[in-house]
Amino acid sequence: IAKKRDGESLTADEIHTFIQAYTLGNIPDYQMSALAMAIYWRSMSTDETAALTEAMLESGIVLDWPDDGRAVVDKHSTGGIGDKVSLLLAPLLACSHCRNPMISGRGLGATGGTLDKLESIPGFRTNLDVDEITQVTGQIGCVITGASARIAPADKKLYALRDVTATVPSIPLITASIMSKKLAEGLDALVLDVKFGSGSFMKELSSAHALAQSLVSTGERMGVRTTALLTDMNQPLGRMVGNAVEVDETIAALQGNGPADLIEVTLELGAELLTSAGTESTVQQARQRLQGHLDSGRAFEKFQAMVAAQGGDLNAPRPVAECHELRASQTGWLQAVDAEAIGQVLIEYGGGRKVMSDAVDHSVGLEMRARIGDQVEQGALLARVFAHPNAYQRTQDSLQAAFSISAEPAPPLPLIVEHITTP
Repeated sequence: IAKKRDGESLTADEIHTFIQAYTLGNIPDYQMSALAMAIYWRSMSTDETAALTEAMLESGIVLDWPDDGRAVVDKHSTGGIGDKVSLLLAPLLACSHCRNPMISGRGLGATGGTLDKLESIPGFRTNLDVDEITQVTGQIGCVITGASARIAPADKKLYALRDVTATVPSIPLITASIMSKKLAEGLDALVLDVKFGSGSFMKELSSAHALAQSLVSTGERMGVRTTALLTDMNQPLGRMVGNAVEVDETIAALQGNGPADLIEVTLELGAELLTSAGTESTVQQARQRLQGHLDSGRAFEKFQAMVAAQGGDLNAPRPVAECHELRASQTGWLQAVDAEAIGQVLIEYGGGRKVMSDAVDHSVGLEMRARIGDQVEQGALLARVFAHPNAYQRTQDSLQAAFSISAEPAPPLPLIVEHITTP
């Protein structure tokens, strides 16, 4: 603690010993909190970050896969409003002769969680144990589940501590948290979707770039082919934001009716993975293969099989709250969207959590009917809002303020800003 407080580098042995003792309960929370705060202020070198990741990874098990010719791959997103890429990408990868054991999280704050979205499907189980994870992945080719207690237990303890000690926004700590869980999946290749903008964890492009470089270099040091995309999250991805409505949009996309931005990000992330894993030789070939799985309906069939294997019933009704129409207060161009404000309104509706113990209302949500750069007339439909009437009335002004309409034209935002690999 004193070394890091004073700005010195820690050795790999020091980091491993400390994390092992903390996981076993031999180091108290107050000392771990002190080290986390020292790391927050003093940061860590690439070597230190890799050692911390490895120590947290080794606190639990690493999934083991038979050598059957299928590459083991995954994608991780830093989270954003309307980000449902995982639900589309997992079955696409399974169709492409890959295994995708996707360990996902729940929503906390404005960004929604993949597990919460899937749990809007009646019966869908997200608490699979390690044997079930390997069984479903082996049989179907993909699984989306929460982390088992046996996977990176050090991260579970440390994350809960960071959440209450103001040490969440530290790039080394974020890197070790993400990568220890992802590398526990026993991967050959990993792609990271690092988002920036109003609807993401990282608001500034420069911060997102630094995090992406840290994640990629750590993955490569740990022997996993790792790349990252920097993607814009200054407006929701796709049209739908919420839980049940995002599952509906996923199904539409898998049936060939998805919004262009969602399909573009999904195909680009998938193509990065297939080329990194050596399954395809070029990104263009990989994109064509993935598009073919969408066009043929194979990806939707695979999604149905995964849902059934995890106990879900896609034919059972997914309730959606009463629909309200949000309309433009003036004529002009849609200049900006406060995606975080939209996420916060959905939390007010019960569609997300303020604390991890909160229950989630899967029926609430929002459908974007205008995008940044669109010309809108006064009274034009900006969004359809699925909410209980009293809640909608309370938040109507906040939602109206989230859409900035200007007299000047606004250029559409670029979706994918940069591809990051190791130098």
